[in-house]
Amino acid sequence: MLNNLASHLNLLFSGGGSIISLGWVDSLIIIVYFLFVLGIGWYLMRFTKTGEDFFLAGRDMTAWIAGLSFVAANLGSLELMGWAAASYQYGILAAHWYWIGAIPAMLFLGIIMMPFYYISKTHSVPGYLKLRFGDGASMLSAVSFGFMTVFMSGINMYSMAIVMKVVLGWDIHFSIWVSSITVMVYVVLGGLLSAIFNEVLQFMLIWLGALVIPVIGLIETGGWSGMVARIQHNFAGGDYTHLWRTMGSFQDNPMGIHWTGIVFGLGLIISFAYWTTDFLVVQRVLAARDLRSAKMAPIIGAAFKMMVPFIVILPGLLGLAVIPGLVGEKEAIATGAHSYNEVLPLMLARYAGPGLLGLGVTALIAGFMSGMAGNVSAFATVWTYDIYKPVHLKLKGTEGTDAHYVKIGRWCTIIGVFVSIGTAYLVQQFASIMDYVQALFSFFVAPLFGTVILGMLWKRTTKEGGFWGLFAGIGSSIAMWAWVKIDPSALKIIALSEHAKDMAENMYRALWSWIICVLVTVIVSYMTKPKPEKELIGLVRGCTDIPSEGHLPWFKRPIFWASLVFVVFLALNIIFW
Repeated sequence: MLNNLASHLNLLFSGGGSIISLGWVDSLIIIVYFLFVLGIGWYLMRFTKTGEDFFLAGRDMTAWIAGLSFVAANLGSLELMGWAAASYQYGILAAHWYWIGAIPAMLFLGIIMMPFYYISKTHSVPGYLKLRFGDGASMLSAVSFGFMTVFMSGINMYSMAIVMKVVLGWDIHFSIWVSSITVMVYVVLGGLLSAIFNEVLQFMLIWLGALVIPVIGLIETGGWSGMVARIQHNFAGGDYTHLWRTMGSFQDNPMGIHWTGIVFGLGLIISFAYWTTDFLVVQRVLAARDLRSAKMAPIIGAAFKMMVPFIVILPGLLGLAVIPGLVGEKEAIATGAHSYNEVLPLMLARYAGPGLLGLGVTALIAGFMSGMAGNVSAFATVWTYDIYKPVHLKLKGTEGTDAHYVKIGRWCTIIGVFVSIGTAYLVQQFASIMDYVQALFSFFVAPLFGTVILGMLWKRTTKEGGFWGLFAGIGSSIAMWAWVKIDPSALKIIALSEHAKDMAENMYRALWSWIICVLVTVIVSYMTKPKPEKELIGLVRGCTDIPSEGHLPWFKRPIFWASLVFVVFLALNIIFW
């Protein structure tokens, strides 16, 4: 019966060109997974009664649960597919996004920024901006975040469709709709609580399924040294296996970037902007049960984040060794060749047999659902509390009941899923998925970091400065992107070199937009009147009493664990220098 079901699925939904077919064991694994995540959503619905339950999981998560969810919300199919593609395109330089592009910022969030988010009892990052700067900056950040989340959800849908097309030959539309509706159902039922519990489950599944490729791949190539030798043979003259050694010149590495772009554009701006202000990930930490747990969650997440390149970046490097010849997405569409974006499913098809294939495909489905659930739950929260609620208050003259906002949140989840489907096809306009993602970050996230960090650390910042700085940062970033599209010669001005690739351009554009945001914020703030200090309590460093951790043993203090993680981070950069 299950053999017939597997055959029926492949015939009914085939789009042609599948590499392998599902056996009955593989079909059973995938079907059981879908039923299980729906069951979790149905079960947790009984615990989701209030707005805090639906949007912040009742603020009762332990540090470990919040920390794993914090990483899992970021470890979607976008990460699995996108960074495997980026590592095929740019080599081990893609690992910068996991180490210098993540770890310092995650530790900074836990130690410095979480006290202000948590003590202010905000539901979202735009919610913090409303308390600090008023309606203008809050509404601008909420609307820009809403745009970004639906675009990001579209990326996850596209990634899932690519997996099903390449590995199984399933029709793209079928793949998108089945997985999207599954996510929509369990998030509508259980809100953030359901999303978090499923994300922890999906985190485990992703590791189990994704380990197949690096383990078998290293065996085939003869270990790390054997893989490096094959890459050097396939791509003579290019260095794809060193993190920093080739960064002294724009022309010496596959990304066409200088170390200043990585250190300042990625390490200082995009990384800190994403991990400290993107509500998709911050929302998970806000669900922690107390301040210490909220501080520990990003630190725990950072420890796991450092290990992710072994299941994400390594498959792309192995692809360079064993399947050379992949091309950019536009060229693939024009010629019918396989693209960078398909390297992970191609490697899965190369190594996975019956059972392992089902586990691997389930891992990618779990990654898709994890990433999409994170986006739609964050979208629902921001839309409900930071866009709908202020408008409702002005029109009705009353805030409305808690049950009313839970209902709106559920409808926003449904709408967010359907709008996201329409954005999935935009990804085809970029060479790889991560070029598209980093472009979005440079538009919306990099300037936001300038506004939030000044608001938290500088009490002189005014509401006018916050609004106009954010507006100038977002506007300038989009304008720089459009300038290069209209006049490619502008690349040498924006990215400091005519040899820069798309990813390098994104790094420098983010840096310039952040600088513009900060400069405008400072100038306008000095021209306008700041709030009295008594109104900044709980919002600004220097005006807020942070609870002391001096009574805790040294091994229970977040700063100790943050220091330990940072030492390991430095060691990894030296090892792969």
